Amino acid sequence: MPPLSVSTAHDGALMPDEVLTIKEVAVLLKLAEKTVYAMANAGEIPAFKIRGQWRLRRVDLDQWLSTQAKAATTAPQKRDRRRARRTRP
Repeated sequence: MPPLSVSTAHDGALMPDEVLTIKEVAVLLKLAEKTVYAMANAGEIPAFKIRGQWRLRRVDLDQWLSTQAKAATTAPQKRDRRRARRTRP
């Protein structure tokens, strides 16, 4: 899969600094728009506002996705607490 940061304009020119809407990011991440909006509002994704509307630079989204993927593969496995419970005597 090619990196998300490489896209083309209508004339075929490369647009490495493409700016995305919440709706476009939701499609790329396969999430609900409401979820992406909440993530932006909470500062969980690299988003910014222009006149009250959320936007994300595609290169920033690429970098964030890469960081998230690395963190997910290097994080220690969490124990399932439900299985670790002991019964009281």
